[in-house]
Amino acid sequence: MDFQLSDDQRALRSGMRDLLDAVFDRDRMRAAVERGGTLDRSLWRELGAAGFFALRLPEEAGGVGLGLPEAVLLFEEAGRALLPGPLVATHLAAGLVKGAAEGEAVVTAVDGDLPVAHLAEADAVLVGADALAGEPLRAFVAAARPVRSMDPLTPLHRAGADTGARAVSGPEGARAATERTTAHAERIRFEGALLTAAEQLGSAARTTETAVQHAGDREQFGSPIGSFQAVKHLCADMLARTEPARAAVYAAAVTGDPVEIAAAKLLADEAAVRNARDCLQIHGGMGFTWEADVHLHLKRAWLRSAARLGGAAAEELLAAGLGAARPYPGSSAASGRGAPEAGGGG
Repeated sequence: MDFQLSDDQRALRSGMRDLLDAVFDRDRMRAAVERGGTLDRSLWRELGAAGFFALRLPEEAGGVGLGLPEAVLLFEEAGRALLPGPLVATHLAAGLVKGAAEGEAVVTAVDGDLPVAHLAEADAVLVGADALAGEPLRAFVAAARPVRSMDPLTPLHRAGADTGARAVSGPEGARAATERTTAHAERIRFEGALLTAAEQLGSAARTTETAVQHAGDREQFGSPIGSFQAVKHLCADMLARTEPARAAVYAAAVTGDPVEIAAAKLLADEAAVRNARDCLQIHGGMGFTWEADVHLHLKRAWLRSAARLGGAAAEELLAAGLGAARPYPGSSAASGRGAPEAGGGG
């Protein structure tokens, strides 16, 4: 089986990179930071017109008709550009919430007990496989309170206890929607985790590029700092984290297997967070300043790593999947020999 990107997939990724370079360059990103992460609705509509949100909808439903592997490529580019907003939730809501596919509606999502991103600007909120809109949404927003976010591009609100569950089960909520199967809700959950992992992958790749470029440009003692072994090792470690994460994310997009998605999310989270930290280290004192962009990648990576199948949940799922695997031939488990006691030195 050939896992190389096809020419069409490469063109799709290149086209999205060109679009984001044009509509969300550094000046527009910094403008978004200055206005506290408030969404640019015109940018949202441009993404919708480009098919970002409707990518996986069937053509007969007004979508592009592509699959999860192609969606991963677009979200990787979004992560690379630090594109703000509830991109994953709006993409998942295409076909469920009116206007989401076209970028006319902003859709955020409830993710367990975590604060909800961009709630004040949302036209709908995903709760599992259901969508809150209208009066239930207004009640949900009224019960929430703003909380301080570490990422200046991601405003957060803490939802009231059980507010989402009450809103979904309420008379205007979406009783018909609650009849959706648990399997459908789980599919949305894991697809959201994979798309978040793709964003993390894009951020990890971008910080690697940024670190290597700075290491080549910055000079100390008459030489580029990239010629020093310690800096070389940091850059090499960044690449060594990014490429396995890329392989895991791309493979999980093909299989859609929950265990592979959990592994991909763990690898992508580690790559995004640790690469941003190493990039900041390579930038030295300048990396800590507000004017540098490195800290923005680090803060976003921290937020994403806790969201949509966070570390502990992904580890539990991965461990359960490994426990269900057949023992390797010749191993102690296969032969019935017990493992040595802890500290036995065997």
